[in-house]
Amino acid sequence: MTAETGASLLLVGCGKMGGAMLDGWLAAGTASRVVVVDRAGLPERLAGDARVSPASGADSLPDGFVPDVVVLAVKPQVMEEALPAYRALVRPGTVFLSIAAGKTIAYFERLLGEGAVVVRSMPNTPAAIGRGMTVAVPNALVSAAQRDLSDRLLRAVGDVAWVEDEGLLDPVTAVSGSGPAYVFFMVEAMARAGEAAGLPADLAMRLARATVSGAGALLDASPQEAADLRKAVTSPNGTTQAALEVLMAQDGMQPVMTAAIDAAARRSRELAG
Repeated sequence: MTAETGASLLLVGCGKMGGAMLDGWLAAGTASRVVVVDRAGLPERLAGDARVSPASGADSLPDGFVPDVVVLAVKPQVMEEALPAYRALVRPGTVFLSIAAGKTIAYFERLLGEGAVVVRSMPNTPAAIGRGMTVAVPNALVSAAQRDLSDRLLRAVGDVAWVEDEGLLDPVTAVSGSGPAYVFFMVEAMARAGEAAGLPADLAMRLARATVSGAGALLDASPQEAADLRKAVTSPNGTTQAALEVLMAQDGMQPVMTAAIDAAARRSRELAG
């Protein structure tokens, strides 16, 4: 692989997350060739793209095909069955990049065997629209060039942060991996509260959705801290302050969120086994 030609990739699993990543690679020119293994075959939108070809499994890859990266995007529950078939691709020049939740580096090293070059990553669902947040951790065999390539592949669907301590991926999962669900629930709760205050249900949901998505876009665009943006909306003795006195009380949102993150992190550790 060179910077001019792009990477040679094997994508195992082309569902929502894998498909979003593939679209990003092709748009950015990060990949010169991608072989896709998926039971459903190639998405229709990729028909005729000379850079992409399908394969039915590890035993039907094109002759002489040696990928720079094997991207593991199958569901965690089928990983145990799917992964051993790719042991033949283990070599110093090929990195296995996982986006499967809960599967540790030790797990991949066990299934792939000695010498496996592994990057474990934890993306979240906004990756499907190119606005994801992914945290990644390499094993000891990942070279600087392989880490850089993995970073570029993951950045196709959003922002990326790297850590050296794999144990951090449990709280990462709790904050960013599961986090979109917390935000969606907040929209539900705001809409229900709006209904309780007298708003029609459809208007309450419209207001809640637009407010949360707009506030998120403002936060993303602003260099200010979240606390500063909050303070800018809060007039002394105004309506926002009245609401925040409830949300920021000793028994308000913070202790509930802390308990929720702790529960998710503990469950992540349990699932990792």
